[in-house]
Amino acid sequence: MQNKGFVKVIAVALILVCSFYLSFSFVTNHYTNKAEEYAKGDNLKYKHFMDSLSSDTVWLGVYTLKECQAQEMNLGLDLKGGMNVVLEVSEPDIIKTLSNDNKSEKFLQAMELATKRQGTTQGDFLTLFDQAYKDVDPNGKLSTIFTTMELKDKINLSSTNAEVMKVLREEVDAAVSNSFNVLRTRIDRFGVVQPNIQRLENSGRILVELPGVKEPERVHKLLQGSANLEFWETYKLSEVQQGLIAADQLLKNLIVPAKDTIAQAKPAEAAKDTTAKPAKSLQDSLAAALKSEKKPDEAKKPTYSKAEAEKQNPLLALLNPNGLSPDNAVVGIALQSDMAKIDQYLNMEQVKALFPANTSFKWGVKAIDTKELYYELYAIKSNREDKAPLEGNVITDASSSFAEHSTKANVNMRMNPEGANIWAQLTETNVGRPIAIVLDGYVYSAPAPREKISGGSSEITGNFTIDEAKDLANVLKSGKMPAPVRIVQEDVIGPSLGQEAINNGFISFIIAFVVILLYMIFFYGKIPGLVADSMLFINVFFLLGILASFKAILTLPGIAGIVLTLGMAVDTNVLIYERVREELRAGKTLAKAVTDGYKHASSAIIDANLTTIITGIVLFAFGTGPIRGFATTLIIGVITSLMTGFVLSRIVFEKILSSDKKREIPFCTKMSRNFLQNTHFNFIGNRRIAYIISGVLITVSCVSFAIRGFNNGIDFSGGRNYMIRFDKNVETEKIKDMLTTVFDGHTPSVTTIKSGDADDSNNRVRISTNYNITSTAPNADQQVVDLLYKGLKPLLKDGTTREEFSTHNIMQMQKVGPTVADDIKRDAVWAITIAILGIGLYILIRFRGVAFSAGAIVSLAHDAILILGAYSLLHGFLPFSMEINQAFIAAILTVIGYSINDTVIIFDRVREYRTLYPKRSPHTMINDALNSTLCRTFNTSFTIFIVLMAIFAFGGDSIRDFIFALLIGCIVGTYSSIFVAIAVAYDIAKLQIKKTLKAEA
Repeated sequence: MQNKGFVKVIAVALILVCSFYLSFSFVTNHYTNKAEEYAKGDNLKYKHFMDSLSSDTVWLGVYTLKECQAQEMNLGLDLKGGMNVVLEVSEPDIIKTLSNDNKSEKFLQAMELATKRQGTTQGDFLTLFDQAYKDVDPNGKLSTIFTTMELKDKINLSSTNAEVMKVLREEVDAAVSNSFNVLRTRIDRFGVVQPNIQRLENSGRILVELPGVKEPERVHKLLQGSANLEFWETYKLSEVQQGLIAADQLLKNLIVPAKDTIAQAKPAEAAKDTTAKPAKSLQDSLAAALKSEKKPDEAKKPTYSKAEAEKQNPLLALLNPNGLSPDNAVVGIALQSDMAKIDQYLNMEQVKALFPANTSFKWGVKAIDTKELYYELYAIKSNREDKAPLEGNVITDASSSFAEHSTKANVNMRMNPEGANIWAQLTETNVGRPIAIVLDGYVYSAPAPREKISGGSSEITGNFTIDEAKDLANVLKSGKMPAPVRIVQEDVIGPSLGQEAINNGFISFIIAFVVILLYMIFFYGKIPGLVADSMLFINVFFLLGILASFKAILTLPGIAGIVLTLGMAVDTNVLIYERVREELRAGKTLAKAVTDGYKHASSAIIDANLTTIITGIVLFAFGTGPIRGFATTLIIGVITSLMTGFVLSRIVFEKILSSDKKREIPFCTKMSRNFLQNTHFNFIGNRRIAYIISGVLITVSCVSFAIRGFNNGIDFSGGRNYMIRFDKNVETEKIKDMLTTVFDGHTPSVTTIKSGDADDSNNRVRISTNYNITSTAPNADQQVVDLLYKGLKPLLKDGTTREEFSTHNIMQMQKVGPTVADDIKRDAVWAITIAILGIGLYILIRFRGVAFSAGAIVSLAHDAILILGAYSLLHGFLPFSMEINQAFIAAILTVIGYSINDTVIIFDRVREYRTLYPKRSPHTMINDALNSTLCRTFNTSFTIFIVLMAIFAFGGDSIRDFIFALLIGCIVGTYSSIFVAIAVAYDIAKLQIKKTLKAEA
């Protein structure tokens, strides 16, 4: 083997990298266990413990606990519970606003036509609107619609349609970006550990994942509430200093600490803060700070002992005033973990009385330190109506620009005439005083005008980076244009269901892993079996390490992908071992047989794995959420399988053989020695029987498509799914009747979910309904839950409140809006089509024959139709839902990847035999090739089937549909590889030969 040294270096480097990234998960798990042991079920104590350690260095002398948590492998929502929400910023509403709600007939017709096409055509709404307007009014000018007061500096009557569309695209993109920034800020403040928010490319949609959320209705309000931009006058620190000192003294007299505050938040052994003097100097520190000229950066961390300080100065120990400018509106800096307590103190009626009646306090939106631990508190001049002197609806435009002779950026904003007048008065009154720019109750900036600003144009200067300036500009623009955000897709998974998923996934993984280990030893003998098993261990280690380095989120489909990867990784070892056995039977020495076995198996291994990677790429491109997680795992798993099964295992065998040249390794056992050897099945001669069988099955499937149809999941039909548990067994028909009444005659689908426990096997149901799914009302989801509670109340435990029903009885909730469902259906069709054609193209290039490519395409289409047929025929008869949804499409694509893997092995052997035995007839040559690969086909199919059965039996209900499709695909794919793909390729090759001979004649 060439470059063994290089391979060893790469392997060692990969081991070190994987160990490094996986170590963070072990560290955080250690402290999580300590926190749980300390808290004993008390969530508040648990949070205090983790918060108190978050900034402590806990690993390698470099990484804090918070940094370790950011690096650890995260569990998906399906494993630990939480919410997965897709929000859509309404582009049609933005366009209507930009047109100043234009009422022209052509414009309204184009908007209506674009909306209709959105469900059936690729492209974003703006592109569809542009095409629709050309269809409605080919000679129409968009400038006549969008030359408005707000856009007058960007669009005029002479602007071309292309120029108008460019401006509209910029405005829509800015609106979506602003919504994204607002949502990100709200979520950061919501207190969720490791949230994930990302803008979905080429759409106005935003994905939000919130692990561990137990208050979905609160999240609905948080995510869908409109942004409220305000400009407030402020107090200077020097103007509220006496109030802060008095409040601190008052709180000292009111609060008698029963325990050391630090001991409540952190165990004694972890409390090591001994940096300072007695806390009585804090009030003196405040007075001294007002006379100092220190920069705010110097006040980032308190230098006094928190343990002692909080006893004597409850407020000022938490709200550090050191180093702050007396002329600034910032009155203190605090740890994020202390902010809630400070709010509680400042909202006490006795404390409020110590400040001017119109004083309110608001936190800065961003942390001021690199570790994102410390935040500034601002003093705001409020009023009785709690209405800001100036609001964001007056702003017509905002943009960022670089400051002159500086690397920092500024923000420019323009207001309408009404806003300009108010802004002139406000800046004249507050020359030299900060004016706070507030969005959603948080201060984004507090610039101090140097003079009266007339005309409505202003420049906001500050220590902004270009990204921060862009964010602030987008915040300011939010007042100009409403960009309604609505939830179009949602999954809510209860923590108990998540724990079940973890347990089920772990059990299925262990069982599948052990079965594969034992089978390899049983079939190929002790040494080859142990080598293959050790490669599987290393493969899983590499796979998890790489996933951790990519900060991938491990989901239940991801675990299924890992387990399935194990089955497919065995295929590499099986291919090599079967070739080694062939070389040994040919009379070669063991060393030569191993060398040639690896050499001759390489082509088939590379082809088979590349076709699987093509499938994974298509899955990743068209899938969302968990499906992408499955695709990521599959792609990485294929690469690590090649690394371990093909490269590292060869090094191990060469080491074994070099240390003991007389060792005999037969690569089989007594029981497997002659299994499927020297077979002479006439596959080609009996191919018409296979054609008849496949024809009958396809015909039955097509008839079922027409008569029975499919059990479309809400992914494809739109609607809501609820998994609900009761305290006793329930009847689905009774639930249907009860809910039909409250749903105004609309009958939902109700199915029983088997939990695997005999005692409560009928106490869980899945309720699917599209009732009120088209409603855009912000509280539409809550209204459906209200109706569910009303209809099901007689079946609930006595005294169950609506809140208990929502948090305890509803274990999982899914929602897919109609537009999203249309997109998913369209993407599913494209995904399957592109996967089949892409693989067909690869086969055409790799094997240089239309016959092989056509055989592969027919075989894959055959597999897809039969799996669809099985789901059409059997839904309603089996004890699980068998829905056609995203997971099902992922299963079909996975089957396509597996099936072509098997087919390529056979094609590769045919190609090899064609070179070795050019005088054999195609009929004989193909039969010989098929018979020579039978043992490999059986071993691969059998191990994957065992793996799938383990997941199906123990993996839990949430992926049972997915795995059942893979089980069918495993059987159908193996059948089509042997009986369909090669037979079609043979017949097409015969036709080509006949045409060639006829042309020559």
